[in-house]
Amino acid sequence: MVNYAFDLGLWTVLFFVTGMYKPQWPLFFLKKPDRFLIVVITTVFVMITFTLYGEGEHREKIAKEPKQPVSQSSIPTPVPVPVPALEKPVTK
Repeated sequence: MVNYAFDLGLWTVLFFVTGMYKPQWPLFFLKKPDRFLIVVITTVFVMITFTLYGEGEHREKIAKEPKQPVSQSSIPTPVPVPVPALEKPVTK
């Protein structure tokens, strides 16, 4: 995932630079593209890139941790509960 984050980061920089130079190039499908739309799309791409990088680092950290075996002491076992003794009815 970290590699994908770097790739997306490079594409984001390329998109931003070309969009600031000529907004018609990356937004060729719009009739009247402007630089503000380039900035908005770049901001979204940057947020996605940082999230992807952070998630990739998190998953790598989890993968490197050694697996802990499950011990018998960590498994809950049922404990018997004493039943109160029934009282004898009082007779006279």
